[in-house]
Amino acid sequence: MVRIPDAKVALSTASVYPESTAAAFEIAARLGYDGVEVMVWTDPVSQDIEALRRLSDYHQVPILAVHAPCLLITQRVWSTDPWVKLKRARAAAERLGASTVVVHPPFRWQRSYARDFVSGIWRMADETDVQFAVENMYPWRYRDREMLAYAPGWDVTKDDYRHFTVDLSHTATARTEALEMVDRMGDRLAHVHLADGTGSGKDEHLVPGRGSQPCAALLERLAANGFTGHVVVEVNTRRAMSSAEREADLAEALAFTRLHLASPSRPHRVPGDRDDWMTGS
Repeated sequence: MVRIPDAKVALSTASVYPESTAAAFEIAARLGYDGVEVMVWTDPVSQDIEALRRLSDYHQVPILAVHAPCLLITQRVWSTDPWVKLKRARAAAERLGASTVVVHPPFRWQRSYARDFVSGIWRMADETDVQFAVENMYPWRYRDREMLAYAPGWDVTKDDYRHFTVDLSHTATARTEALEMVDRMGDRLAHVHLADGTGSGKDEHLVPGRGSQPCAALLERLAANGFTGHVVVEVNTRRAMSSAEREADLAEALAFTRLHLASPSRPHRVPGDRDDWMTGS
């Protein structure tokens, strides 16, 4: 017998770039994803709550998460004030029925924001049922030099957050052990960005199974432990030569996720026994 957890598998709207946010809903519906995570970025539709609601209703694809506009290219989206961005992301999640807001740690040059970030995230989380899941990042590298671009730091497990997002492309870029990071997150892991990477200096976001990250092992662990958060396919399909090739990559990513997000049934685990979690057996 195989046990499949309640976790839903969603498609990040970023995964269809350079196609539009609207195209992501159509593709998610056609391929059988359980929902979408909306990446709020420069596409006007991604910023428009009513437009997103209409897309969700038309395609019958729920919005499970909202990714706040934290990227360099979104510094002016939804205000230049990072706290306003998070408030708008929370309001969007509440109105769209999404349970999670994904947020990156501040850039180091956002000094005031970075100084109050940990306490501020706790304060905002106390004001809503929406989870603020803070995502692991990575050091920026140029040749042999490394720059710490995020504050308090790219390894979010070193700070006290209520909920975490783990991104396996980011663990690859950081050259850190993904499963050890997940262990540190423990039961505060609420959200997964599933992608792969080879450990190069680039944030590759490969289709899972095409890099060196333990994508399958992580999914099997989640299944074994009854994970109830969201698993979001967030991959880079920019090099696809056609829409059909892009869709084939997203179908492969979904099939990989469904296959490994399952675990053989087994006897009840003794509380405190970490062997099952560590081995996925």
